[in-house]
Amino acid sequence: MSARIENVVTSGTFSLDGGTWDVDNNVWIIGDDSEVMVIDPAHDVAKIREAVGEREVMAVLLTHGHDDHIRAAGEFADAVDAPLFLNPEDRMLWEAVYPERDVDAEISEGDTFTIAGTTLTALHTPGHSPGSTCFYAEDLGVLFSGDTLFNGGPGATGRSYSSFETIVESIRTKLLDLPGETVVNTGHGDATTIGAEAPNLDEWIKRGH
Repeated sequence: MSARIENVVTSGTFSLDGGTWDVDNNVWIIGDDSEVMVIDPAHDVAKIREAVGEREVMAVLLTHGHDDHIRAAGEFADAVDAPLFLNPEDRMLWEAVYPERDVDAEISEGDTFTIAGTTLTALHTPGHSPGSTCFYAEDLGVLFSGDTLFNGGPGATGRSYSSFETIVESIRTKLLDLPGETVVNTGHGDATTIGAEAPNLDEWIKRGH
């Protein structure tokens, strides 16, 4: 049996480079009736814990280190006694929020995380941030893209530690080779598919940022 996917939307703020914006974040829960993993538990710890219920949280996977994605992650991980995973390329973003606390484990390209019979494979996709990482569940036909790929194009790259050229290269080399029917569950907003986004690569490049 494969794991099932649940979505919780939480609301809060994102701050970087002296600005603050209101945001709604997608929190993704993958698992079964007894155990789950949680991707990017943002903003509202109580709401996410309610969705998890009595199930054991085996890991908290972070797609990147921007504060809207991590600010509540420490409290959530402590509350459910689960290890926190983050790509070390985003350590400076993590340390800006948690100067006295480290993550529990690092995520590297190709790492796998298995939950309820489903394996998530880490794909390092820098650009939105240096450590941005997507998680691909091949048997579910689903990619959890964080802020690397959205419905309509790549994630934002106009702030510190980001690069438009890098994010386009990451999408081109790591994501667009996935099956076209792969559902892309994003960090914010509506889902899309690889097939829906692939034809737009040249247009993104022309538009630049």
